[in-house]
Amino acid sequence: MRINMLKRVAVAFALALPGAAIATVVAAPAAHADGCYTWPRNLYQGRSGEDVKQLQIRVAGWAAYRDIVRVDGIYGPETAAAVRRFQSAYGLRADGVAGPQTFAKIYDLQDNDCTPKHFSYAELDNGCGKGGWSGGPLSSTATRENAVRAMWKLEALRRSLGDKPLYVISGFRDIACNQQVDGVSDSQHLYGTAADVLSRTSTLCQVAQSARSHGFSGMFGPGYPGHSDHVHVDSRRENNQDRQANTTTWSVPNCGVS
Repeated sequence: MRINMLKRVAVAFALALPGAAIATVVAAPAAHADGCYTWPRNLYQGRSGEDVKQLQIRVAGWAAYRDIVRVDGIYGPETAAAVRRFQSAYGLRADGVAGPQTFAKIYDLQDNDCTPKHFSYAELDNGCGKGGWSGGPLSSTATRENAVRAMWKLEALRRSLGDKPLYVISGFRDIACNQQVDGVSDSQHLYGTAADVLSRTSTLCQVAQSARSHGFSGMFGPGYPGHSDHVHVDSRRENNQDRQANTTTWSVPNCGVS
């Protein structure tokens, strides 16, 4: 877990000052609250910009049932609702306004490379053991960005399952790897938008049923050919660079998910 050393130093310095100065130093917003991204202002409906987009990436896993959070930089009702669900899930005041407490929780969850603390690039990179992000239909940069978005959704799914470990057994695959494992020709794994997961504390059906409310528009699991031992989740509805329609496709027949 990343430790915010700058905050610790600031507070220690403040404690050495007279009482009046303590309030001033501690109350001031941290200029560098996180090594990945620091939100400069409170966010709420009507605001827009890069800071809204960065927030949307991190709350996309708190979409409504069978829905997604659009990462468009516009703070509308959809984003506000996702923020409320995020706040509720972590015991914060659920008002739909992203302020200091909401950002503090995100900073707590976020590592300096922008991944959530329970998932890493190493878990989502090339599935055939070679490692890396090249060899797919997108640039390595675009593929990594997709993988980060997938990880934040997985972080939300993990939270909904009791904050117990969720294991990724296959993430990004380059074209050669996808052929090697007999993946479909335009698999979401090629784009970094997909993960095959399992849990040791929840059943596959519990994973699939919970995933319906965490922003995943593609899902396959027990009862679907080749998916008896894991649940596949992806973000195909948001993928504008594949050859498929932007629709929701779920097929986990043994778990009543369709």
